[in-house]
Amino acid sequence: MPKKVDHEARRQEIADALWRIAVARGLDGVSLRDVAAEADISLGRLQHYFRTKDEMLLFAMRSVSARADERIRERIEAVAGAVAEGVLAVPPPRIVLREVLAGMLPLDERSTVGALVGAAYFARAVHDERLQAEAREGIPGLAAFLGDLLSRVHEEGGLRAEYADADPKDEAMRLISLVDGLSTYILLGVHSGETALGLLDGQLERMWTDGR
Repeated sequence: MPKKVDHEARRQEIADALWRIAVARGLDGVSLRDVAAEADISLGRLQHYFRTKDEMLLFAMRSVSARADERIRERIEAVAGAVAEGVLAVPPPRIVLREVLAGMLPLDERSTVGALVGAAYFARAVHDERLQAEAREGIPGLAAFLGDLLSRVHEEGGLRAEYADADPKDEAMRLISLVDGLSTYILLGVHSGETALGLLDGQLERMWTDGR
């Protein structure tokens, strides 16, 4: 009997190889042949799964996003357990908001890999309409989710007036932009992860009525 091949697992192995290269030396100038060598497979075999570097990068970026979602869920569940001690099933919306935003920062090895792949992706997407479509579809959804959390904070009386009167999606986009900028500065060594997290928390504290 011929051996059954798990094609999705093969794709993920190739994406993992791409991530390792991203961490070690970046992706500028990296070819399909480089990734094939890192994955220890032939170029022909790699091209069976990805015809172009952009196809591979798009898959890797989607995998990064899926793993980031999982990591953020873990953060929220951990905080929920610590804060609620089993009494509440869901933590308050502002805690969820903070953990989602903090989870987007490259604060450990896993999230740094994601941020490096994301940087490579966006650099190519600037000149590629198909790659741009991914961001145009994903970012508004994230803004809507965060905006809903801000609306719930407002309903509980937790937002200062200057933020409560603003469109929650606009405020959400400002927070996303802040996190994107802080992530870039962490990767460039301008800020440490601790400093970036402190700046994020400082902005959130300015938004809450009780300042904490």
